[in-house]
Amino acid sequence: MKYTLIALFGLLLAVSSANAADSKAAGSKGTEASKTLHWAGCGITKKAFMKELAAEYERIYGVHFELEGGGATKGIRRVKERSVEIGGSCRPKISGAPEERFVRMTPVAWDALVVMVNKDNPVSNISLRQVKELYEGKITNWKELGGNDAPIELLVRKGKISGVGLTLRQLVWGNPDQEFKGTAEFPSSGPLEKAVVKNPNAIGISGISSASKRDVKLLALEGKVPNYENIKSGHYLLYRPLYITYMSRNNPQLKEIKRFISFALSKRGREIIRAQGVVPYLDAIDLSSKLKEQRKTVRAMQEQRMTKKETNKKPETEK
Repeated sequence: MKYTLIALFGLLLAVSSANAADSKAAGSKGTEASKTLHWAGCGITKKAFMKELAAEYERIYGVHFELEGGGATKGIRRVKERSVEIGGSCRPKISGAPEERFVRMTPVAWDALVVMVNKDNPVSNISLRQVKELYEGKITNWKELGGNDAPIELLVRKGKISGVGLTLRQLVWGNPDQEFKGTAEFPSSGPLEKAVVKNPNAIGISGISSASKRDVKLLALEGKVPNYENIKSGHYLLYRPLYITYMSRNNPQLKEIKRFISFALSKRGREIIRAQGVVPYLDAIDLSSKLKEQRKTVRAMQEQRMTKKETNKKPETEK
C-alpha cells in the first residue's frame, strides 16, 4: 500500500526527533511566548489522547490548544481549507477526494472498533458474521444473538465517510459503499454512545478510546475482549490508527506542529497515551502490516461472494 509506506517513512522522520523532544522537555517550561493552535477532529481521537497530550504540551512549552470535535472528516478537510492549523482523524484520507488532497497524516495511536450494548443487556459476545448480518438487516431480534425476545435498535453513523462508518465498511465488507440497515442515524459518535447508555435494546459501534469511557457494555468479538493487550497484539480484530493531520505547504505553524507530533511520539507522549488505556502507535507498529493483510483478506472474501452471487444469478442453461 503506497500510502502506508509514505506514512511510515514520515513517521520515522518524526521519531528521529522524538528523543530530542524528551531531552528538551524538562527545561523548556516557560521559555517561549504563549501561542495557540486550533485543533479539530473526531471525538474518538480527542478522547484517546488529545486532551491529555495538549495539556502536558502547554505545561512544558506554553502552547495552548483550542480543541473542537466534529468528526474525522472535519479533522482532515478543515485542515485542508486552513480553518484550523492541526486536526485529528480516525480514518485515512479518501483516495481521489480533492477536499483531502495534500493533507499530511501521522499515526500516533491505535484504536479499535467495538460493539456497544446497554449495560443491562445479557449478550456478551458477537461474531463477525453476526455483525455483518446485523448491519445488513438480517438479524433483527435480540434472541437471535442469545438475548431477550426484543427488537434490536441498530444505531449507526450518518453518511458513509465517518471514521467509524468508513472503517467498518472497509474492514468487514471490503466495500466503502456498503449500505447499513440502521434504526436511527447520528451525526457523530458521542450522541450515538449516549443513546446506547439510555436504550436497553440499542446496539452500535464506536471507537474503544471513546466508548470505554461510557457506561455501556463492550462485547467480545469472536471471543476476544477489546482490551489493551488484545488490541496491541492484534488478537482483537477491527483495529485502526488514530492520526494527527496538518498541511505542510505554506504553513506558518509547521515547526510547532512537527514539534507537537515529536512530543506525541516521544517517551513522555507515549506514557500519556498509555495512561488513557490507549495503545501508542510505536508500541505496536507491526499492526500496520497486519492491517494491510487483514484488508486483503476481506477484499478477497468480498470478491468471492460477488463471484458466487453472479454465478447464482445465471440461468440454468448457462450453468
